[in-house]
Formats: sequence, structure tokens, C-alpha cells
Amino acid sequence: MITRGEQMLALRRARMAASPAFLRGGFRPFFFLGSSWAVIALALWMLTLSDNLDLPSALEPLIWHRHEMLFGFVGAAIAGFLLTAIPNWTGRLPIAGWPLAGLVALWSAGRLAMLFSAWTGILAAAIIDVGFYVVLAGLASREVMGAKNRNLLPVIMVFLMGVANAMDHAAAAKLLPDADVGIRAAIAIVIMLISLIGGRIIPSFTRNWMTKRGITRRLPTQPSRFDLAVSVITAVGLLGWITAPDSLPAGGLLVAAGGAQALRLSRWGGRRAVRDPLVLILHIGYLWVPVGLLLLGASILGTSVPRSAAIHALTAGAMATMILAVMTRVTLGHTGRELIVGPKTVLIYVLVTVGAVLRVAASAGFSDYTIGMEIAAGAWAGAFASFLAIYGPILFRPRLGEK
Repeated sequence: MITRGEQMLALRRARMAASPAFLRGGFRPFFFLGSSWAVIALALWMLTLSDNLDLPSALEPLIWHRHEMLFGFVGAAIAGFLLTAIPNWTGRLPIAGWPLAGLVALWSAGRLAMLFSAWTGILAAAIIDVGFYVVLAGLASREVMGAKNRNLLPVIMVFLMGVANAMDHAAAAKLLPDADVGIRAAIAIVIMLISLIGGRIIPSFTRNWMTKRGITRRLPTQPSRFDLAVSVITAVGLLGWITAPDSLPAGGLLVAAGGAQALRLSRWGGRRAVRDPLVLILHIGYLWVPVGLLLLGASILGTSVPRSAAIHALTAGAMATMILAVMTRVTLGHTGRELIVGPKTVLIYVLVTVGAVLRVAASAGFSDYTIGMEIAAGAWAGAFASFLAIYGPILFRPRLGEK
């Protein structure tokens, strides 16, 4: 007698086989559309800043910009990674075909509803926008809990992103006294996701690279109690920032967290993997985490560091660089290609790094603000446009060896 579980497995296999290649894994549509939205949303924001465009959104331009970069672009990257990682964690087949298409459509509808919320209404936009995270968390929890897997924390953090999203909508509608609390919560959640996932994959990938090249001394180890302590300090500091963004204790904790994260990163041997761009960019991306935390803590403690410089170190720096590092690696690995990159991919990494450095420098007053921001935006958007040009066709093609 065929069990329900076997029936579901057979259905998923059939669905994957009948689906176009673009819908055979969550990384494909979400990496492609998320990168596309990063370029489009940034272009719209820059046009708005130069008074060449009036956004058809009910939100103020700055509120729309930061919302879409966090909950739109970063949210798509999180979805693509999570839907790809869960089958590795659970041994179950990935969500594919029409269920995946429905989730992609919900994310896309959220982006359009937010952009045209002056016409659709902000309530409808909020329901669609927040609904994406609720559905994604529900699907992910079903897979993880169905397999009795221990990786439930990332799923919980995705749900919390939905809560932060709802808070940002409530703040925009002036239902909350703190207009920035939802954005601070989202930044904190994503940084903690980077700390959690990065703390697993960076030492692991670095160790694998070293082992293949015969390096046997001082290899990076898997997360230990030290890593847990660093994550706890970071979480407490970020929680303090969410609830009391100008408090001196929060600033002190963030500085301590930044120092601890820097020490954590130094233990992973990034300098020894400098010859492999796929490994090195993970270390560079993670480096922005302690830099951003130190800058954020310093800005709270009364130094001359602008808060905007710290925020962009965490967002344009840590988030964007880690997203590109993971997207390039996952796209190659999960389409059956060798984990080797050439000059074109290195250019992607250079562009996103230059864009982040210039954006932080512009906020910190090290360059003319307008010129610095425009060049930074061009370099940053160029990184994601280059990803689309180089990796976009791969995302639409079947895995090597498949039809």
C-alpha cells in the first residue's frame, strides 16, 4: 500500500520533471528576480532623488526605498537561499513547479503593489507584502518540521522578517510612535542570519578549499561555544538598538559585538584562501558585519560617525556582498557546474565592494555626497546587472546532464 508520504514524493518528482528549468529550484527565480529588482529599485530611487521621477507609491520616497531594498530585494535572496538549503537539510525534494511559481508571483505582486500603492491602496499592498513572508515561513516550517530537522531557527527568523515588515507598514501609517523600528528590526534579523549561516558555511568552505590543496595546519573549525557567545552578544546589542536606538548601553554592546565578530572572522583563515575568489568574497562580505557594528556602536556613543555610514556598511556592504557571494556559488553548484570563477565574476565582487566602500565614504563625509553616492549606486547596481548578464542564462537552463 502506498503511503501519503510516498504519494507526495511521487507528485513532487513528477512536478519537477514537468516544470521548466526556471522553476526547478527556489534559487532560480528568486535570485534572478531579486537581482533585477535591486537594479530597478535603485534606479527608481536615484531618479527620484534627482527630481526626474515621482514614484506612484503612497509611501514617502525614502521609506519606499529602504523598504524595497530590505523586504523586496533582500527578502528574495533569503527566499532563494532558504528554499535551496532546506532540501539539503531535510533530504526532501525542493518546492518546484506551480507551488514555487505561486510563491514567486506573491513576491512579485508585493513589489508592484508597493510601487503603485498610491493607486492600489497601502492596506492592500501591506497585506500582499507581509503575506509573502507568512506563506514562505509556513512552507519552510512544513518542510523542516515534517523531516524533524533541527534547522528551525532560520525559518523562525524569516517569520520575524514578516513581523518587521508589518511593523514598518504600521510605522508608515503612523500607527507606531517610532518610524524606524521596523527597519531596525529587519536589519538586525538579516545580520543575525548572516552571523548564523555565515558561521556555518564560511569556515566549512574555507576548510574544504584548504584540505583540497594539502593545507593541514590551523584549519577553520565548525562553530563552537565561542561562536555562540559572539552571536549572543551580537543579538543582545542589536536588540538594544531596536528597542532603544540612542542608548549608551546599546552602543557599547554593539562595539563589543563588532570586536567579537572581527575576532571570530580572523579565526576562519581568510587570508590563506586569497587565491580562490569564491571563498575570499565570503570573508570580505562577512568583514562588513564587524565594520558595520563598530560604526553603528560608535555613532550611538557620540562620536562623529554618521548613523547612515553604519547602516550602509551593514546593508550595501554586508548584505549585498554576502548575497552575491552566495548567489554565485549556489548557482554554479546547484546547476552542476564547477565551483570555479573567472574574471567576469571577480568583476562582480569588485563592483559591489567598490559600491559599498564609496557609499559608506559618502555618508561619512570623505567625498562629495552627491557625486560619491551616484558613483556608488552605479557600481553597486553594476554588480547585480553583471550577475544577471553572466548567471541569468544559467538560471533558465537545466542542470548539466538534465533535459
